[in-house]
Amino acid sequence: MKASWNGQVIASAKYEDTVSIEGNSYFPPESLNDSLVAESDATTTCPWKGEAHYFDVVVDGKTNKDAAWYYPEPKDGSEDTVGKPFAGYVAFWNGVEVE
Repeated sequence: MKASWNGQVIASAKYEDTVSIEGNSYFPPESLNDSLVAESDATTTCPWKGEAHYFDVVVDGKTNKDAAWYYPEPKDGSEDTVGKPFAGYVAFWNGVEVE
């Protein structure tokens, strides 16, 4: 699987190494191309997964604000619900293509 934006691959992993949660594919942290993301100050809270933190995706000087998110410390019990650990795994939206 891969996540790309503006012709650049932001993350790439085998399907079995990703985690599917609520229709989103979460990529393992080591699959992320760190040179194409920048920490954002944005956070949101999911009632059962916990606090999400965001990355801006930056390709060729263009920024896709808050286009990636992850849960650094999922809520207790959420990994049981998902069926496997997902702390630090990254999901994408806002025009990032995941295939």
